[in-house]
Amino acid sequence: MDIPKIYDPKQVESKWSQYWNEQGFFTPSAEPKGESFTIVIPPPNVTDRLHVGHALNNTLQDAIIRIKRMQGFDALWLPGTDHAGIATQNVVERRLMREGKTRHDLGREGFVAEVWKWKEQYGKDIAEQLKALGASCDWTRERFTMDEGCSRAVRETFVKLYERGLIYRGSYIVNWCPHCRTAISDDEVEHREHLGKLYSVRYPLAKGGFITVATTRPETILGDTAVAVNPNDPRYRALVGQEVILPVLLRHIPIVADDYVDAEFGTGAVKVTPSHDPNDFAIAERHGLPHIQVLNTDGTMNAEAGPFAGLDRYECRKQLLALLESQGLLEKTQEHNMQVGACYRCDTTIEPMVSRQWFVRMKPLSLPALTAVHDGVVQFVPERFAKVYLHWVENVKDWCISRQIWWGHTLPVWYCECGETIVATDTPATCPSCQGRSLTQETDVLDTWFSSALWPFETLGWPDKDAPDLKRFFPTQVLVTGYDIIYFWVARMVFMSYELTGQPPFSHVLIHGLVRDAEGRKMSKSLGNGVDPMAVVDAFGADTLRFTLLSGNTPGNDMRFSQERLEATRSFCNKIWNAARFVMLHMQDVVVTADELPSDGALTLADRYILARLHSTATHATRLVENYEFGEAAKLLYEFLWSEYCDWYIEMAKPALQAGGESKRNTLHVLCYTLSRTLELLHPFMPFITEEIWQALPHRGASITIAPWPEGAGRADDVAEPQVSALMEAIRAIRNIRAEMGVAPSRRIELTVVPAGAEWGAVYKSGAPYLLALAGGQEVKLATANPFDKGEAVSIVVTGAEIHLALSELVDIEDEVKRLQAEQKAVCAEIERARVKLENEGFRAKAPAALIAAEETKLSLHLDKLAQLEKRLAELQ
Repeated sequence: MDIPKIYDPKQVESKWSQYWNEQGFFTPSAEPKGESFTIVIPPPNVTDRLHVGHALNNTLQDAIIRIKRMQGFDALWLPGTDHAGIATQNVVERRLMREGKTRHDLGREGFVAEVWKWKEQYGKDIAEQLKALGASCDWTRERFTMDEGCSRAVRETFVKLYERGLIYRGSYIVNWCPHCRTAISDDEVEHREHLGKLYSVRYPLAKGGFITVATTRPETILGDTAVAVNPNDPRYRALVGQEVILPVLLRHIPIVADDYVDAEFGTGAVKVTPSHDPNDFAIAERHGLPHIQVLNTDGTMNAEAGPFAGLDRYECRKQLLALLESQGLLEKTQEHNMQVGACYRCDTTIEPMVSRQWFVRMKPLSLPALTAVHDGVVQFVPERFAKVYLHWVENVKDWCISRQIWWGHTLPVWYCECGETIVATDTPATCPSCQGRSLTQETDVLDTWFSSALWPFETLGWPDKDAPDLKRFFPTQVLVTGYDIIYFWVARMVFMSYELTGQPPFSHVLIHGLVRDAEGRKMSKSLGNGVDPMAVVDAFGADTLRFTLLSGNTPGNDMRFSQERLEATRSFCNKIWNAARFVMLHMQDVVVTADELPSDGALTLADRYILARLHSTATHATRLVENYEFGEAAKLLYEFLWSEYCDWYIEMAKPALQAGGESKRNTLHVLCYTLSRTLELLHPFMPFITEEIWQALPHRGASITIAPWPEGAGRADDVAEPQVSALMEAIRAIRNIRAEMGVAPSRRIELTVVPAGAEWGAVYKSGAPYLLALAGGQEVKLATANPFDKGEAVSIVVTGAEIHLALSELVDIEDEVKRLQAEQKAVCAEIERARVKLENEGFRAKAPAALIAAEETKLSLHLDKLAQLEKRLAELQ
């Protein structure tokens, strides 16, 4: 039983990570043992290495699963990664650009092969990073959203939903990203406040005169097929049915009346561009207007744009405005605050565009998802995030699921020359309609979130309803995720799970916030304030990172991350390590068993106290972690180990250890037992250091990871707790007096205790060794009354007693009076200086308010100090 003098995380962490995985502690046994408890990891994208937000997310999951494993649950934490279609394709394309290539140079098959290479590299890196963090996943069950099993589940889902009429294809306005060159769903568009311009343009009337319309996107004028006005607007009632001449292109288009138009906004007349605005699309449907698309998929203008064909959309805007102005048609330009939609992956401004896409009908899927949360079958922690979820589900729109990219799940759709559309899980050999063999598969791939929505059950064997893992581990118990993907992912998992399995995917959704920098700013590459979790692990150790993240976490709230907090946690690790070394040092010649305790009669008052505090701490900590209050639980354990165990109990234990014999052996049992149980409570927070020390102490079992959770550890003791608390209060009070009077730590003093009755007399008699050891006492005398005359002693009142300290024992009174008088003189000089300065009208007139306030604060502090000095002098004189 020995550990090195200095704690070295690098030596400890790699050793135990390898041991845990080699021993298979994280893989559930072949036969179920206990009630199942399952977490499926929110799969990190294979776009890059993990960031500090991943570290928080996975540390929370690991803490939960380690507790459940120790509590005897049939615990599974299933790991995996996400292919992240658009995001991963973008990063690989950027790499190719640096090499002077594009994906088109490689072709689809060659490019996809490159992305697979990227996935293999970063998928492996992510797994190694998670292991370095201490993630106790079952790595034998690691999954990927495009592995064979998940691909089968995706095809099966698509076919089932299609056959149920929940997937359809049609031409509608979609959000088009010109950079990614694909449609994206409404939820993938980030709307931001933007100061743009509102352009008022005159459209000549065919019969003479003009009508003015306002637009923020003048380049779309080229695709206009009507002008719309409100039918109740008297200004334009006579113009309805007439035609205007479209500027530049000189196309004749009608004026239509539509209730959508707000007569109070702008001029009350709006241009209608059905192919490039969702509201205009709806107007066109109601009035049978044609659709003219003027934009290419890359954001350049097409042939329908006439003289502007081939120009970038913004260059077209610039040239068109100049032409309109030269023709006297640009009436005015004014600044205008507006919401602009951007692609959430590449930040490019999206273009509404009519496109033929595949959609999921979401309304029919929404009722079970609403009911699950309303009835508490699926619960959010904190509860307030249920409102975010419910608002989205109640207002859900059809989901555009097709993407015009190359990396992802290709839609299981084939087209025959005869016009037949075939949707099937397996590649069809012939067309079921004409028996032809000339079939072409759809080139679009599915939205990443489509496959992610199946994650909780596809990873456990679905669509095989008899899959052993599906029967054993589904539904799962908790999902840990950020608040930013509640509708991207959480809601869609609930939708799909009820539709495909008839069950909820999980019972609890634990929401965490963002990890921000020390100043509260969001971490970003542009600010250069990001934190590489692996760099932190290398410098401080994984346990330090984990405990820093967990102790700063409050469910649903953002947290601040700083170097200072890391250093404080490292000090905590060193405190634990040194406490363990102290215990082991005294165990060299004493046999101590793993978890046996002497009877109460053989224990000291301090022994009983620390066992009572352990019992209370273990009970409270268990309640906190069951409610996912890991920040509060971490603080509780920190306080117990640092303050109560190390600062108080170890010091109180020293007299018994020095006494030797049975007294030493009994106290060592308590020291060892309490430390071991505390390590078990701390294990989910700091798995590596706790395993290292636990293994060096007497123990039963192969690893702390599978040790029983110590919920009922210690012994409740309603007598010892208040008694020792009173002694601790007395020790603190005596220490304060010594510090105030400048008594050297080496000077031992006589303590006269006047207890408040016989019961308290017994307490202070049994507590005398603690007063001597921790308060610098020479002797503890019990008395029935204060034996000192006035001025001869300093008296303090504490719980259960008065304690008197002879002044002659504390200081040389004559020397102390001289010292205090000198200090009094210096303080009076400072008071006079401050008063003169503050009474100076010139100073008050010219000095900044902050400087005046600082001087006033100094004066107040000096006056307080003078009062203390005068009180002390009065006591001594």
